[in-house]
Parts: sequence; structure tokens; C-alpha cells
Amino acid sequence: MAPVSLLDLVSTLPATDGWGPPPSTETTLDGVPYAPYSKADKLGRMADWTEGKDRERGGRQQYGNRNYRDQQIYGAGQTNNPFAIQVAEEEATFSVVDNTRTSARGRGFGRGGGTVFRGRGQRGAATQRGGRGTFQRVGGGRGGQGGYDSRGGRGGRGGRRFGYRDDKPQRNRDASIQVKPDWTLLEEIDFARLTKLSLDTPDGDDIDSYGFLYFYDRSYDKQPGTKTSERKLQVLERAAYNVTTSSDPIIQELAEKEEGTIFATDSILSMLMCAPRSVYSWDLVITRQGDKVFIDKREGSTLDMVTVNENAADAPLELSEGNKDTINSPGALMMEATHINNVFPIQVVVESETAKREMPNEHPFYNPAEETDPAASKAYKYRRFDLSLAQDEEPMHLIVRTELDAVLKNNISGEDQFLTIKALNEFDSKAPGSGGALDWRSKLASQRGAVVATEMKNNSCKLARWTVQSILAKADMMKLGFVSRINPRNPNDHMILGVLGYKPRDFAAQMNLNLANGWGIVRTIVDMVLKMGDGKYVLVKDPNKNVLRLYSVPVDTFEEEEAAPIKGDDAVEE
Repeated sequence: MAPVSLLDLVSTLPATDGWGPPPSTETTLDGVPYAPYSKADKLGRMADWTEGKDRERGGRQQYGNRNYRDQQIYGAGQTNNPFAIQVAEEEATFSVVDNTRTSARGRGFGRGGGTVFRGRGQRGAATQRGGRGTFQRVGGGRGGQGGYDSRGGRGGRGGRRFGYRDDKPQRNRDASIQVKPDWTLLEEIDFARLTKLSLDTPDGDDIDSYGFLYFYDRSYDKQPGTKTSERKLQVLERAAYNVTTSSDPIIQELAEKEEGTIFATDSILSMLMCAPRSVYSWDLVITRQGDKVFIDKREGSTLDMVTVNENAADAPLELSEGNKDTINSPGALMMEATHINNVFPIQVVVESETAKREMPNEHPFYNPAEETDPAASKAYKYRRFDLSLAQDEEPMHLIVRTELDAVLKNNISGEDQFLTIKALNEFDSKAPGSGGALDWRSKLASQRGAVVATEMKNNSCKLARWTVQSILAKADMMKLGFVSRINPRNPNDHMILGVLGYKPRDFAAQMNLNLANGWGIVRTIVDMVLKMGDGKYVLVKDPNKNVLRLYSVPVDTFEEEEAAPIKGDDAVEE
């Protein structure tokens, strides 16, 4: 039986008006196939007639433009001449086989070369940063060496990331306070809701001022980062006080006089207003007595501790998380930063009894008969803010105790300008947890803006709180000192590299700090408490989630911890 060609079979099918080439029984030449075939041809889609039509119209020659994946339709490897020399077909199918072993150096990921990913969950080598006992990002940078750039990603472009979603381990921090079984959960507020709140509040009014202020030493305003601006940080013994709201005798008097509805200190209020920026756990004790609300801190609370790189992408690790560097753990860094902020404002003022600014009232906490050390330069201003809404039947006023650290004579107007003085500290720019900070000694003079911008990123919550406190106190200037360790391995000796000054509201604009949002948070929390009955409540920031929780607690909670006298024993020697 004679063989039957494919075209003969097609010709027997009934003719249809379907889309596609019309059936035909003709061939181009006797004995020549309908279309030439080459082993080098790449088969694309079956019966893809659109490819040829696009070419006729002068349209796309690459289907989807995917690296010529489907550009070769059947027969495209040969010329249109069916009598092409067969030698071309043989040459097209010829290839050289390389039996040499592939070098491990070429097995990189992305565009650069790099090291080969081995193991699972192993820690990085001593020369690599960022390995935290989880999947690592590996690969070469532009120079061909494996490493990480300042953004925490691969050094080269187009790198791949290993691990489930992210290569950072899940941080399991401890809560600032243990929730007791007899506490009742009333509200749970996530930060996404808090950031949407807003309340326009006018500038506060001064009620009264207490204490005194020394004048700021202008010699510290030299060009930072130079040898002439460096000075060793001294430890001076001065009596300073950190009295909570309910223990403040001035606030108690103002409450009895019905001067306000809400009472707090600037440290407590700033934490509440900057809550969406916080990462570490914290808590506040809120007491309602009739129509009055007192916002306090616990005895022994870490609320007044100064955090370090709290908002950094690679924040310092706890000892329980594998950090073997005890001096650079979060707790040790907080103690170091708090100590620096206690002694730094004392050193940068000129202590002169003849040249100082006395407030109308004497120091509310200092008792010279009981204290052996002189009082530190500090002024306490009690100010009132109006948080009322249009629909409120009675006005809602907040009274806050604010603090000022020094005074400065304006060279142009000759008026006294009030200052708040804070200090940023550098522990080791090369250590894990530094947040990609620049070396202050070499970069503070030439790249001051970059140094400050990095601190705004790594310490967003801390700097926002300091700015809010300065605005609440109506300070004219906020002085920021840059204090670094003399030796990165010694957390006890420090050097002042320089001091920069900022106007609080300008600094807030640089940080994208919205005061109206902070006032909205305060008003919302107070409204929650006012809906409840008289009693004691605890507001806790979850240690591992962006959530605030409001608990109702027994009235006698923390009573044994808060039974401390107001004067004398509340002093903190610095």
C-alpha cells in the first residue's frame, strides 16, 4: 500500500469557514516538503498564525518580547529557498562540548558573583555583619566580594533573599510589666488607628515657674568633630529629681484649685504622644478621681530610661538572643545613655551664683537642709493646654509639668532664651546594632547632615520625645550633644565631640512629627478612661506588636511601690 501524506489526509476533511489558512492539496514542488525543516529550529506555539500576521503588518516580531522565546515559527531556521545547501543544516547543529568542571566562583546569585549558600540557619563569618542565626543574604557586591550595603540588602543589584519573607529573626522582647490575672482588658488599640487621630490644640499658657537656670557655656558650640571641640565628659555630683505626677505637690495644689482635668509630666506625656514610634514595651498608670485624670509612671519604670537605636533595622540584640557583647546589649546601652543624659546638661552650663536665672518660685523638690549636693540647673514650668472639642459641655484642660535645662543670652536682642539639653551617644559604629551609623569622629565635621539623618532614623522615638518635651516647655532652642566612647570597649569613659542647636518646631518638621496627632492620641485615651468609673488603669505597649492595651486594675495595685516620700528620697544623684 502506497504511503499517504499528511496533506492528502487534510484534503479529505470537509471545508469549513473557520479561522486559519485554507486547506490546500497543492505542494510547491514535486517531492519537496511543504515547509523546510531544520534541527536547529525552535518550536513555539502550535498553529500560531498570529506570528506571521504580525510580521506582515510590520508589528511585533517577538511575542511578548521575552528574549526571542517564541520568535522562531516552524521553518524559520531556514531560508525561504527550499533548495538551500544541506551543509548549512549540518553546521547549524554542530556544537562544542566543554567537559571542564564549573568553578564554584561562578555560581553566584543575581548579577554579581558571590559565595555559595551553604547550610541552614548558620551564623555568618566573623567578617560578615547581619548574620543572626537565620538564612543569610549571600552574594557579591559590585566589587565581586560578598557583603551588605547600608540598606541592609545585598551589595549587588538584583540579589536574591533567602529565608521566609525576611532574613531577620522574630524578636521576642519582654513586656515592661507583668499582666496579672485579676486585670481586666478594656481596650486594644493598634498603631494604625492611632496615626489617624488628630486634634488641633493651641499653644499652652504658663501657670507658674519654679527653680533656677544656669547660663549655657557657648564654648561647646565650636565646629563639631574637630580636636578643639572635643572634651572629656565629666561626672559631677548634683541633686536631680524625677517625681511622678501624683507625687508632685504643685500638681496636687492645681488639682485642688480645679485648674485642669488631666495632669501629667512632660516625660509621660511625650511617651503617649509619640506612642506610634515606639518599639520597646512601656506602661503608664492612669488614675481617675471624679472628673480628674492623673497619668503616672510606676516606681522603677523604664519610662525615663534613654533607649539606643530603638528604631534601627538591626536594633541591638538581647543577651537571650545570642548577643555575647554584654556592654552593647539594650539594657546596658540604656543605662549608659541615661547616665550620659544626666551628667551632660550639668557640664555644659556655667555654674555661677551671681549669673543665673531665678524663677519666680523656689525649687519645688530640693531641700537644702537634707541634701549634701547642690541642686542641678533645672526650671519647672507648669503649663496648661486646651483639649476641648466643640461638642464638649465643659472645657477639658491638661496641665503638664515641663522642664528646662539652661538659659542663653541672645546676642542680637539681648533677651534670655530657654534651652533643653539632650545627648546622643555613640557606642561602636562597627558593632552589630549600630544601625549603619557613620563614624562620628571622622564624619561629624564633614557630613553633619548624614549623621543627624541616621540618628533620626535609628532613634526616631527618642528624638521625637525630646522634641515634644521642648515644644511643651516652649523652649527657644534644643541643644543636642554628640557623646562617644573614648574606647569602644569601655562604656564608662566618654568624649563630647560637639553640640548642635535646633529650633524645636523646625526639628519636628524635619522628623515629620505631627503634634496634632499626638494631642489626638492623648484625648482618645483620656476619653476611654472617662467613660469608665473611678479607679486605676494601666496602659501597656505590647513588647512584640504595635498595639496598646488598656487594663482595669485593682485600686491597691502598685501601692507598696509608690509609697515613697516626695522630698529628699526622690533625689537622683548624678
